[in-house]
Amino acid sequence: MTMATAPLIPAMGEYNVSNHLLGDPAGLKAAWDRDGYWFFRDVLDRQAIAELRQIYMDYLSELGVADPQDPEARYNGADLSAMPKMVNETAMNERRVDRVLHRDPRIASFFRRLFGCDPFWVPFTVHRQVPPAQDRCARRLEFIHQDGTYNDGLDFLICWIPLAEITPDVGGLALVEGVHRRGSLHRKDGMRILPIAEEDIEVERWRSTHYRPGDVLLMDLNTPHSGITNHSDRFRLSVDTRIMPSNGNVPVVGAIDAVGAEGVTIGGRALRFDATSFVRGLRGDQMPLADVPGRYRIGQEVIAAVTGDIVRNMRPIQ
Repeated sequence: MTMATAPLIPAMGEYNVSNHLLGDPAGLKAAWDRDGYWFFRDVLDRQAIAELRQIYMDYLSELGVADPQDPEARYNGADLSAMPKMVNETAMNERRVDRVLHRDPRIASFFRRLFGCDPFWVPFTVHRQVPPAQDRCARRLEFIHQDGTYNDGLDFLICWIPLAEITPDVGGLALVEGVHRRGSLHRKDGMRILPIAEEDIEVERWRSTHYRPGDVLLMDLNTPHSGITNHSDRFRLSVDTRIMPSNGNVPVVGAIDAVGAEGVTIGGRALRFDATSFVRGLRGDQMPLADVPGRYRIGQEVIAAVTGDIVRNMRPIQ
């Protein structure tokens, strides 16, 4: 008798697609308030996306793990140890590949149509080239979290863009629909923020899809989401960045001129810390203010949400 194998991931419902709401601010707001995201099909310039994808493929070729001309981005079986463990601390970040996306007028045109003004790109971007998983028996939701728990005061939208076709076996991203007004679902261990437990999520609220180049997913800071492990033979290529309307409460962005436990000067602007200031540590957790001078250095580029001259949230540009 053959025993049925339990699924490694919850059943995923499909996203509500918002293409028909473009040009309808009231409709867009209602969808955001209801769902905690907008998903748009085939709205980003495909040539611009293809050019960015090629930069990713050239990087994988440098690491020796894929053929840069392979349209499927297949993993060639080479040693993966050269790939950095921290995906936001790679050569792609050092080379500021994010600027290829953020400065492309073909990409900006869609967001100008969406926002009714120019987009403001928050310079925090993760370039993902996710290889096939070696362990195919573990649960496939990698890290369930809400960005808002780590970024209180930064009023950006999470912007997730597939650079290639991402089928369910390749993984992609999944989110929890309609719970973004419930506050933080994270538990804490002292100042350490713990991932959201899968059992704490209503299983019928999970959403994902078969992604294609030209698609874009925008999420509320408090929408729980997770990457899905890659069970294919290809790399999963996507860009995870942050955006907001330029007429919104944009953060202070610049290099540190001076820093101490009491405050920081960024681009000539003197700012203070108080008991409510959330300064990010190495892994996203809140760090004690006394430790700030040891983690942040003069000349380092940072992003800070402020109210007056008080820092609400500060994080490095990565």
